Amino acid sequence: MRTNSLVALWIVTGLAAGLAAAPAVEEAGAFSPAFIASQQKAIAPVICLLNFTAEVESQRTGETQKRSTRALGLIVSPDGLVMTHGHMQSDKSDPSNIRVVVGEGEDEKEYDGVFLKKPDDINVCFVRIQGEPGERFPCVTFASDGHLGLGEHILMFGIMGETLDFARGALTRAISAVIEKPRTTYCIDDAIPFGYVGAPVIDSRGRIVGVVGYDLAPAEGGELYVRSGHPLVYQAPLFAKYIQNPPTEDTLEADQPIAWIGVFSQPLTDDLAEYWGLPKKGGVVISTVVEGSPAEAAGIQRGDVITSFDGTPMRAKKNSEIVGFTKLVRETGVGREIPVKLLRNGQAMDITIVLTERPVSAKDAEEFVEDTFGLTVRALTTDVRILLNLPDETQGVIVRRVKSGSWAHLAGMRPGVIILRFGEYPVTTIAEFEAAVNKVKEARPAEVPVFCRAGARTGFFRLQPRWE
Repeated sequence: MRTNSLVALWIVTGLAAGLAAAPAVEEAGAFSPAFIASQQKAIAPVICLLNFTAEVESQRTGETQKRSTRALGLIVSPDGLVMTHGHMQSDKSDPSNIRVVVGEGEDEKEYDGVFLKKPDDINVCFVRIQGEPGERFPCVTFASDGHLGLGEHILMFGIMGETLDFARGALTRAISAVIEKPRTTYCIDDAIPFGYVGAPVIDSRGRIVGVVGYDLAPAEGGELYVRSGHPLVYQAPLFAKYIQNPPTEDTLEADQPIAWIGVFSQPLTDDLAEYWGLPKKGGVVISTVVEGSPAEAAGIQRGDVITSFDGTPMRAKKNSEIVGFTKLVRETGVGREIPVKLLRNGQAMDITIVLTERPVSAKDAEEFVEDTFGLTVRALTTDVRILLNLPDETQGVIVRRVKSGSWAHLAGMRPGVIILRFGEYPVTTIAEFEAAVNKVKEARPAEVPVFCRAGARTGFFRLQPRWE
C-alpha cells in the first residue's frame, strides 16, 4: 500500500558540518516517525531558500515582465554551490537579484547569489553563494548509486509555504514506473507541492540518491527533455559531474558551437506512414525548411522523411522521440559533411549536409537601451523572423521595452514593433539605430517620425520630444 503523507516537522536545527548517520528504517516499505525525524534533523541545514526576480519575456512582443518568486535550494558543496530546479531558467525566463537564505530561526542568514550556466542535459540550475572568503557551508552527500526499485518508497524534504514560515517539511511517495530509455527515469506516483521541486530524495535504505525534478516541456525550450509534466527522481549520477566541476560563466565562451540544420520536424507515425504508403519504421518528417539554412543548401524539401542521420537510424514515431534527432544534430559538430538518408515521395535518396553554427537566438541577441526616447531595442534574429513570419527583406530592430511615460510611450509605441527608420535615417542594425538616435538628438526636431512594422502593417509613430 502506498504511503502518501505530508508531515510538517517543526524542528529548528543549527548548521551542522555534515549529515549524521540515521537509524535504520523500522517498517518494510515505509518510514517510521523516528527515521523521518532523524533525517529531517540532519538534512534541514543543507536546505536553503532562494528568493529571486524572474524576468519573463514574450517572444512575440519582446516585452519583459518581472515578478518576485522563490525556490528550494540544496547546498551541494562546502564552498556554497547550490542546486535547484531547472525551471529557474528557461528560454522565456531569466533569474536576477538572487538572495540565498541559509538556516532557520535565529541561525538564519542571507547571502547574495550568482546564477551559473545551466547544464544542457538535465533540468537543474546552479547558484553560487557569495559568502565570506573561506566560509564553509553544510552540504549534502549523495550516494554514488542512485538505483531505485519499482514500488520503492522514497522520502523527500522540502520547504513549506510562506504562511508556514518556510518550515522544512517531509513528504513520502513511491516509485510508480521505471523507464529505461532514452535514459533511466524514475517516475513518482503522485503530484508534489512546489516547495518540494528540487528536494533531496532518500531511499528505503536511508541513502540520499537524488533530487525531485520536472523536465522542461517543449514550449519552455525543453527539446532535449522528454518526460515533462510528471515529477521524476533525478538520480545523483546525472548531475554528479556538475558538482565536481561546477558550471561557471567562464564556460560560456569555451563551449563548442551548437550545430544547426534549419528545419522544423515531426515524427513519422504509423498513421502517417500508412497514408503515404511508407514502411511503418518511423522517421523524421520535415515540415518546414528555414530559408538560408544548411538544410535548404543541401536540397532538403518539405515532406522529406529522414531515415538516417550520420549513420544513426531515425525511428521516431512519437513527438517525444524527435528530441533524439534534435540532440544528435546539436552534438554532431559544425563544418563536417554529414551523410543523410531520406525518402522523397517514397523513393530512397542519399544526400550530404554541412551543418553550420546555430544562429543567435532572441534570448542572446544584441540589445541597446536608449534613455532619451525610452526605448530598449534588440536585433532581429532568425527565431523571431520565423515566429513573426518576417521576409528576409524586412530589416530593422525590434522594440523589447518601452519606458512608461517616455516620449515613445506617449506616441503609442509598444514592444514587438519593428523599427525600420528613425527620423530620416534607415535602421537595419543596432549600430544604425544608435547612430540615428544620436543624429536626431543633435538636430532636436519638434517631431520625430518613426517608421515601423507592426504585424503585417507598416506606418508611422510620431514622437514629440520636449527637448527643454
